[in-house]
Amino acid sequence: MPQQILIVEDEPNTAEMLASYFQIQGYEVSVCGWGKEALNFVQHTLPDLIILDIRLPDVDGYEVCRQLRSHRRTAQIPILFLTEKRERIDRLAGLELGAVDYVTKPFDIQELRLRVRNILRRAQMQSVMHPITELPYATLVEDRLNQLLGEKGWVVTAVALDGLEAFADAYGFVARDDVLRALALIVRHAAEEEGGKDTFVGQLDDALFFAITGPEQAGRVQERLTHRLQEALALFYPREDWEAMRGGAKPSVPRLVVRIGTLAAGPSYPNAGKLREAIYRSLQPIG
Repeated sequence: MPQQILIVEDEPNTAEMLASYFQIQGYEVSVCGWGKEALNFVQHTLPDLIILDIRLPDVDGYEVCRQLRSHRRTAQIPILFLTEKRERIDRLAGLELGAVDYVTKPFDIQELRLRVRNILRRAQMQSVMHPITELPYATLVEDRLNQLLGEKGWVVTAVALDGLEAFADAYGFVARDDVLRALALIVRHAAEEEGGKDTFVGQLDDALFFAITGPEQAGRVQERLTHRLQEALALFYPREDWEAMRGGAKPSVPRLVVRIGTLAAGPSYPNAGKLREAIYRSLQPIG
């Protein structure tokens, strides 16, 4: 999957130029022109890097950086300040807040490209655990999927949770993160009870978890997960909202939908990306 860059820049020509350039380089690029817009964006999508202007129309880049660093979910996103400010005190202010680099305007686009590449390489090497659930993630998961390509006798049991964005809009992102941590524990416990402590449990993305077991354990893992997740859904909501939603009296309550799937060794997957796609396709909603 391409790495994602979020560009926070209020000057349209600069934003468009940067977005086009980095898209050509093979990155997935999103653009925000306001600081608050960027803070809202990262609540539902975690970019691999943020290129952040300091002078923004609403809150300045320093405050955006400060808020990102104050939340566990966003604290580790690399931030590169891109600004007209050249004074040493401005550079130190950004670095003290946790920015990993600082580039002044006008800038050399080739130099910026290399700085971005180096930042992303360092971050990729460090990104091995999910910041909220602390499950294996990113590089570790990619390595494990690549190992599966040459192995036999495995089954992946995957669990996805749909509707988290609407849930977070209704109840806040602290509640959303609590749901993710609870889901991670449920998947890990179910897999370890059947497959033992050495069972690999990881996270493909923010809301998709998986466990790798042998064929003899996979059916029992799926059964445990289905039962426990059906029970757990009620605990994620305020009681009155859950009861109203189940009774049809409050259709506005955001509905979380659990999907479960299994994928067994068999077809020859050419690479980890195709294996990942097959895992996604295996998912079906539980009743």
